Amino acid sequence: MTTPSSAPRAPHQVLDATDIARVITRIAHEIVERAKGAEDVVLLGIHTRGVHLARRLQARLTQITGRDIPFGTLDITMYRDDLRLKPARALEHTEIPAEGIDGKLVILVDDVLFSGRTIRAALDALSDIGRPRAVRLAVLVDRGHRELPIRADYVGKNLPTSLREAVQVRLAESDGLDAVLLGDRDYAARSSQALAADPELPE
Repeated sequence: MTTPSSAPRAPHQVLDATDIARVITRIAHEIVERAKGAEDVVLLGIHTRGVHLARRLQARLTQITGRDIPFGTLDITMYRDDLRLKPARALEHTEIPAEGIDGKLVILVDDVLFSGRTIRAALDALSDIGRPRAVRLAVLVDRGHRELPIRADYVGKNLPTSLREAVQVRLAESDGLDAVLLGDRDYAARSSQALAADPELPE
């Protein structure tokens, strides 16, 4: 029997659309300041939500600097170290700006930084494309629990979490709304099991 103390916690919102917009603006200003005007910056969004965030960041940087900031996308699927452990997944597109990345300051953009393995895969993918002057990392959420010596240079929100918790990033481009939710990892699974056992339970 499940007791209240062991019941999974429903996700609760930690960032809303206004917060996310504010974070994008702040990170854009930080990039301009640290990169001395962002003259040689290239943004690469990691599929999937990292791409949406990178596009928003590009738009904000263009507004601030008055220049069109090069933008591309990066698919890391074939570079993941868990490729043999999980079901096959569809490949996404890697698109690199026409001017390339050699000698550029590449800023990788992703939604959540967790173990660091996604970013390691992104760095491996990047090395097959070109040789940037430097690589930086921008993330919407850093939830901790690193397994590799990787850190973000630009962070929207540092969010302390436990390993039993899941961070859900929702963006309007793919999910219909902007939000960051935090809740127990097994909440959805337990809720689905309960509904299967008793279809009359409210969803």
